[in-house]
Amino acid sequence: METTNPFSMTSMFDALQELRFAPARQTTNEEPPVMIPPPPPREEGDSLFCWGIRADLIPDISEMISFQWIFDLMTISEGDGRRFKDVISTFDMSKLEKIVSMLTSDSDYFMEVARNKFGSKNMQRLMGKSDYMDTFFYKAITRIFVQVMTDKYASYVGIQGTRVFQQDKKELIYEFTLRHALHLACDQHGCIALNEIITDLDHRDYRNQLLDIVANNAVWLSNDPYGNFVVQHVLELRDMRCTRNIAVNLRGHYVDLSFRKYGSYIVDKVLKAGGSVMEDVVLVLVKCKGEKLMRLARSEYGNFVIRNALLLTMNYMTPDLFYALVNKLMPFRHLLSRSPGRYIATILDSILYHPSSFFPS
Repeated sequence: METTNPFSMTSMFDALQELRFAPARQTTNEEPPVMIPPPPPREEGDSLFCWGIRADLIPDISEMISFQWIFDLMTISEGDGRRFKDVISTFDMSKLEKIVSMLTSDSDYFMEVARNKFGSKNMQRLMGKSDYMDTFFYKAITRIFVQVMTDKYASYVGIQGTRVFQQDKKELIYEFTLRHALHLACDQHGCIALNEIITDLDHRDYRNQLLDIVANNAVWLSNDPYGNFVVQHVLELRDMRCTRNIAVNLRGHYVDLSFRKYGSYIVDKVLKAGGSVMEDVVLVLVKCKGEKLMRLARSEYGNFVIRNALLLTMNYMTPDLFYALVNKLMPFRHLLSRSPGRYIATILDSILYHPSSFFPS
C-alpha cells in the first residue's frame, strides 16, 4: 500500500490553503467542493507562456491562483524566466498583490520558494513594484532574517530589499543587519550577503556602524574561514578610518596571520593601504625574532607578505624601513634559494650587487 508523506510539499500547500484562505468549517453532510484543476501544459505555438492559457481567458486566471500554482510559476524554469514574465505581464496590480500576499503569508512556504534558484530570481522581479507589495516582502524577510540571509539563493532576496525598498524599510533592514552582522560574517553564504550590503550601503551612519563592527572584531573575523572574506572586502573599500581601526586591532597578529593563506591576504591589503598603516606592519616584521621571520620568509604564504613589504617600502620611498627589513633577512639569505622565499633572495641579491639602483640620491 502506498503511504502518503504528511510532510510533502503537496500536503503542506493543501494545509496552507485550508488554514489561510478556506472559509470557517461547519459540520454538515455536504460533499466538499471540487478543487479547480491546474492549467494544462503549454502546447507548442501558444502566444503566451501561461501553461496553454488563451489570451481571451486571462481575466479568469485569478480563479486558478493557488499555493501550488504560485510555487510552480515561481520555481519552474522555462526560457530563463520568460514564462514567469509573460504570465505576470497579463496581471493587473491587484492580482500581483494577491500572489505576493500568498507568497509571503507563511515563512516555511516563503523559504521554499526563496531558496530555489529560479524562485529567488522571480521574487526579486516582483520587488520594488509597489510599496504595498514591498511591505509583504519586508515582513517575510525580517520574520526569519538570519535564515534568509544565510541561504545561497534566498539571501539575494534580502539584498534586493536593501536596493529597491523605500528608505524607511531599508533602514529597518540595516538595523537587522547590524544586530546579526557577526553571525552573517561567519557563515558561508551570509558573508557574501553582508559584503553586498556593505558595498551598496549609502547611509553614512549605518555604514560607519557596520564598518566599526568589522574593525572591532577584526582579529576574530580574520581567523574565521568566512569572516576573513568580510575583513578583506572592507579593506578593499579604502575607507581609511576603518582601515586604521582594523590595523590597530590586528597589531601583534600580523606574523601569525601571514602564515595562513587568507590571513596573508589581509596583511597584504593592510600593507597596500600605505602610510602609517603600512609602516606599522613592517615594524612588526622587523621586530619579529630572526628564526620566526626566516620561517615566515620560507613559508608558502608568508614569503608573499615579506616580498610585498620590501617592494612597497621601496615604492613609498621609506628607505629606513626597507633596509631595516633587509638587514633582518640578510643572515638567512642562503636558506631562501630553495624555498618559496627565492623571490626574496633575488631582491636581497640585487641589493648586494646593485645597491645604487635602490633609492638613488
